[in-house]
Amino acid sequence: MSISVDLSGRTALITGASSGLGSRFARIVAANGANVALGARRKRRLEALASEIGENAAAVEMDVAREADIVAGFDAAERAFGTVDTVIANAGIDGAGMATDMPEEEIERTLAINLKGAILTAREGAKRMIAAGVTKGRIVMIASITAFEPSPGLVAYSASKAGVVQAARSMAREWARAGICVNTISPGYIRTAINDEWFDTEPGKKQIARFPKRRLMGEEGLDGPLLFLCSDSAEFVTGSDFVLDDGQTL
Repeated sequence: MSISVDLSGRTALITGASSGLGSRFARIVAANGANVALGARRKRRLEALASEIGENAAAVEMDVAREADIVAGFDAAERAFGTVDTVIANAGIDGAGMATDMPEEEIERTLAINLKGAILTAREGAKRMIAAGVTKGRIVMIASITAFEPSPGLVAYSASKAGVVQAARSMAREWARAGICVNTISPGYIRTAINDEWFDTEPGKKQIARFPKRRLMGEEGLDGPLLFLCSDSAEFVTGSDFVLDDGQTL
């Protein structure tokens, strides 16, 4: 966490904060001065992370597939720290499975969490920023390089992430005059709890070998761009997607 950006005075709500990239985002945003509301379904993990971070973190139990949970999550964040002016919509599941085999229920669940949940989270944040007169709002939505690359076995997941990119661009246009910047980050393949087992298999190892640098990228590669997009310095950046993939799509 050597990158330093001044986020003091900001209050961020981060979904999917109980593990993986979400927990890293929470740590680095808090380390750079922001208050952080940690949103996810697994409250015990959130409480442990909040205790680790310190007094500028609060655990907020929420399921992004349910709008009522999202509203309640923002209410809890406001009670803890005041108006949320920074949203990181990160919650997601892998939705893995070949298109011909994937049950309808799993397709619906993947789209509900990854796409609908991201839209509802961003929307609730924007509504409250507008109502509170926030003029330097920041919304960062986490997409994926699978939004642009054919991804056999990840049809529902890749469709959800492509939807996130386009939804972010459209919301950026809707809220531009309110001073709310909406951007996406499309990470490459990073080892997380979602894909850990896959990359230990022979097909997973072969996939890594096909990347130009023959490696998975480190999650620290997202730190700088994320902090920038959450900061006042990102005033002139909205409706943009940042592909951060260690050259995996080359």
